[in-house]
Amino acid sequence: MRVGFKVLVVDDEELYAQAIGDELGRRDIEFDLAYSCSQAISLVSRQDNRYGAVLLDHRLPDREGMSIIPQIIAFQPQASVIMMTAYHSIPDAVQAIRMGAEDYIVKESNLTPIVDRVLEVGKVLEAAPDSYISQGDDELLGNCSAIKFVKEQLQKISRSEDTTVLLTGETGVGKEVAARTLHSMSRPKDSPFVVVDCIALPASLSESILFGHEKGSFTGADQARAGAFEEASGGTLLLDEIGDMNDLQGKLLRVLESKKFSRVGSVKEISLDARVIAATNRDLKQLVDKGEFRLDLYQRLCVFPISIPPLRQRGEDIILLAEHFKNKVARRLNRNISPLSEQVRDVLMAYEFPGNVRELKNIMERAVIMSDSGRIELKHLPNRVLTREVTRVGPSELSLDFRPGVDTLESLEKRMIQQALVQAKHVKTEAARLLGISRFQLLRRMERHGLNSPASKSSSK
Repeated sequence: MRVGFKVLVVDDEELYAQAIGDELGRRDIEFDLAYSCSQAISLVSRQDNRYGAVLLDHRLPDREGMSIIPQIIAFQPQASVIMMTAYHSIPDAVQAIRMGAEDYIVKESNLTPIVDRVLEVGKVLEAAPDSYISQGDDELLGNCSAIKFVKEQLQKISRSEDTTVLLTGETGVGKEVAARTLHSMSRPKDSPFVVVDCIALPASLSESILFGHEKGSFTGADQARAGAFEEASGGTLLLDEIGDMNDLQGKLLRVLESKKFSRVGSVKEISLDARVIAATNRDLKQLVDKGEFRLDLYQRLCVFPISIPPLRQRGEDIILLAEHFKNKVARRLNRNISPLSEQVRDVLMAYEFPGNVRELKNIMERAVIMSDSGRIELKHLPNRVLTREVTRVGPSELSLDFRPGVDTLESLEKRMIQQALVQAKHVKTEAARLLGISRFQLLRRMERHGLNSPASKSSSK
């Protein structure tokens, strides 16, 4: 394990957390322990801490662990967040990954799977220490109609250099990439691109971070400092996760309206000379209706809204992006990796990618680093992706006869279930996996088609 690889274990069961720490220690892995969300945030926010992995319990005493994933990523963008839970829940797993977690593990008395997952993260970081969850891709790739429309919208707004833009979409869809694309279209090549993550803004310093401060303006202000608006002069300022900004909504509105701002502790006004782009994965209109976001600020930000589509709606773009990320990592590591096989492509196309493009990027980076054969195999993909694998059924195995009353959708579904059960040797969990549905959905469909045969009843799996 490379020097400096450090793990944060967050679990309110102190004995369990310590047991994980002991296992990590036996493998010479440095670790910290936290027993609540507040303790975890305190540790990840320290500049002298740099974690390679964060093992995060689902249920913690002060709030749900899942809720602090965005803050962990904001403070520790290089860290892989792995959720731990005593209760396996597919919706929770999807939500965790959608919020930025890389994986989801069920807590057991046997700690080997958890430690092995940490060792795998360490191996990835050892191979590419500065690239994991790397930032800075400035190209909005894709050929689907939705992405083409986004590109057209960005091209149009690039002609108006001062217009505020609001980028919306789920976490990981590429809002920052779209912002960088707009920046490259409308600003000089060497102009600054400044990102402020509003969800990670400390309440006591948020105004200083955005607008700067003068020396002596508050306790600890030992010298004057320019804020993000000033640093972005001549370029672009991206206010990411704007839906999580609370205290400064009124001041931000005034700045956007007047095009002027002042440092904390100063009355001198500074002209705003940057395009402001706001981005959010939340429904701002819904927040306005709840009284959690100012209507006038929403209207000011929403001058030119652009929605970035989720990856699951982008069809073959999934493969285009997978090949792009694969090749990019391979070049960086000086490796030769073959094009993705049809089997791997099928698995990727069947997966819904709750973490969107960011998740696909991480999956491909991990797969390239884990591969020793010069090609990506199914074993190099995370288990959560493999459980969505759908077995292809060729024409010779499932011929169709569309004469009236012969092959209907109902009869076709029944035949597919029968074939999956045979292939899975009537293990229902495996049959459901082959069909790409849950076991509960399979049982309902079997009952509807009268397929609860003695053979299938013999297996309770």
